[in-house]
Amino acid sequence: MMAAAFFILAASACAPKIYKAEEFNQVTASHKIVAILPAEVSITLRPNEMKKVTKEQLTEMEEKTGNSIQDKMQSWFLKRSGKYKYTVKFQDISKTNSILADNKITYNDLKTKSKESLAQLLGVDAVITTRASMKKPMSDDAALALGLIVGVWGSTNDVQTTISINEGKNGDIVWKYDYNATGSVGSNTDRLVNALMRNASKKFPYNDK
Repeated sequence: MMAAAFFILAASACAPKIYKAEEFNQVTASHKIVAILPAEVSITLRPNEMKKVTKEQLTEMEEKTGNSIQDKMQSWFLKRSGKYKYTVKFQDISKTNSILADNKITYNDLKTKSKESLAQLLGVDAVITTRASMKKPMSDDAALALGLIVGVWGSTNDVQTTISINEGKNGDIVWKYDYNATGSVGSNTDRLVNALMRNASKKFPYNDK
């Protein structure tokens, strides 16, 4: 019963904004492998909820959500690789995260590292980054407790997400997708990624479809 309360009830979304570099095809023609980085997540709680969590707990929740989004995005691409005929392969996230860990690059370090240095370290031609800003994601103590345990954050009033592809040689953004959903838009990362990618996939590059 409790988990059911967190399912999506309704959702609305503003029209997505898409940027694609004019030279995208030329720049990415030689791309063969792309890495999906853990998502950069920012969670803004209601004032009364802020009193119930420590800064460390909130940071832990953001990191868990960021890693979960990375995992769900990889699954999304793999499941639909036949349909969209991707022209690149996606580096397994276990390898991505292992390389980052071996080089002592933490989740928070990703924010300060240049995209070209990360691409070189990971041995890929480009990196996919995702940012998710969640506002008022907690509805009660149960949602908070559940979120800390299994990454379910309850009804979310506003989720602003951005997917970017950064070219590996110079770090330039060659494709960017901004998506803003409002209402009760999600209860877990599966639902969030599905909502995001259902829209982004229609314009996502690296496919022959």
